Amino acid sequence: MAFKRVREIFAKMPEAFDPNAAQGMDATIRFDITGSDGGQWSAVIRDNTCTIEENLPSEPSVVLTMSDQTWIAMVNRELNGMQAFMTGKLRVKGNILLAQRIYELFPL
Repeated sequence: MAFKRVREIFAKMPEAFDPNAAQGMDATIRFDITGSDGGQWSAVIRDNTCTIEENLPSEPSVVLTMSDQTWIAMVNRELNGMQAFMTGKLRVKGNILLAQRIYELFPL
């Protein structure tokens, strides 16, 4: 399934979440998505569960900032996360090792 909207990606993330990949994890991943389809979402991972919150004000473990088109391309596997980072399309602040586990945690 190819995603076309940012909001639909975040709606699917809790069911796509792999609790086996998050053993012992207590983290918040904030996504700052720019562009006309953008917004701010957080994936709160705790006790092998994941909830997605919009505009969550808490202090995240890592913040990923990118455009709506970059995020959609990454989720659809049209753009590799490392490639997006190396070309400046993705900015990471905080725990970069956690950021690298996005595909493992959320195999959409």
